[in-house]
Amino acid sequence: MSTKYKATTTEDAYFITITTVGWIDVFTRLNQKESIIKALQFCQKNKGLEIYAYCIMTSHIHLLCKTTNGFIMSDVMRDFKRFTSKKIIEIILDEPESRKEWMLEYFKKACEHLKKEQQYKVWQNGYHAEHIYSNKFIRQKLDYIHNNPVKDKIVTLPEDYYFSSARNYGGLDNELEVILLDLF
Repeated sequence: MSTKYKATTTEDAYFITITTVGWIDVFTRLNQKESIIKALQFCQKNKGLEIYAYCIMTSHIHLLCKTTNGFIMSDVMRDFKRFTSKKIIEIILDEPESRKEWMLEYFKKACEHLKKEQQYKVWQNGYHAEHIYSNKFIRQKLDYIHNNPVKDKIVTLPEDYYFSSARNYGGLDNELEVILLDLF
């Protein structure tokens, strides 16, 4: 498997995108987004994950982050995806979801070609990680992350989207603490 877009080093920062299979809009419900926030908080507290920016879109998540204390980003992402996959399915099964049967069937079909026995596949294989190499690149990715909900016409201003670090940078209430970057 190619390592071009994999986070294979420790202590380096990355722009990471994690996407659901088929770009399914899983994160349209508040409970699904909150489960992602809780999983990220766990990774911050227990897996050395430092988050500088994030945005939870309906079918994918963007992170500007790095691992510390000897943790390896690829291990953290693997564990995050494994845990959240189970949690996403649990929420679909246990809570009101009008697309329940359709989503479960799609996630089931996504496993048919896998060698490993698995009931549901929520996330696409791997994740897209770009190594951070300059302040200009950081600024570009920070703007991209924060403007994603604006581009999709979910909100008109980045800081109005509750599940984004644009709120942190705007000094507004938020669910997930991030390390603010001063790049100006």
